[in-house]
Amino acid sequence: MEKIYKTVASSHVSISVLMLPSHTNFSGKIHGGYILSLLDQIAFACGSKFSGNYCVTASVDTVNFLKPIEVGELVTMKASVNYVGKSSMIVGIRVEAENIQTGYKKHCNSSYFTMVAKDNEGNSVPVPGLILSNFEDIKRFCNSLKQISLKKERDLHEEEFNYTSKETLEALKKYNIQINLD
Repeated sequence: MEKIYKTVASSHVSISVLMLPSHTNFSGKIHGGYILSLLDQIAFACGSKFSGNYCVTASVDTVNFLKPIEVGELVTMKASVNYVGKSSMIVGIRVEAENIQTGYKKHCNSSYFTMVAKDNEGNSVPVPGLILSNFEDIKRFCNSLKQISLKKERDLHEEEFNYTSKETLEALKKYNIQINLD
């Protein structure tokens, strides 16, 4: 069977949603949980469009809330597949909010979701290879490789780090904490 490849551009998905008062938190700004829900939806759509399969969220690798979003702003999310593995994809998402009266736009959020393609029985299935068509595609792919490497390093650190050592407990004294071990 011949390997299928698709361009990054073939994965592009964009959604725009008007922010309503019902989406606010207690400070009157748009609730981060609502934005996370929209991010998960667009990551699903992007991964499913690219893979041709149902996709599940394996991890939310990064969510950077950069600026608050106001009621009445038009939020646009743009997603693309930045990296593919065997059955997984890293979907990058950019969130911009636009004041629809003035036209002023601001970058509010950048997020990276790892999505996994599934068949009808829930088994992981291969995804198409990725065609990198420009230097922006290459940059995003390389950044994904770095992200994967850091994630593996962090997981290894978690397995090997000794949280009970005398050195660790001594080093923690410089932080704004109190340790009460009974």
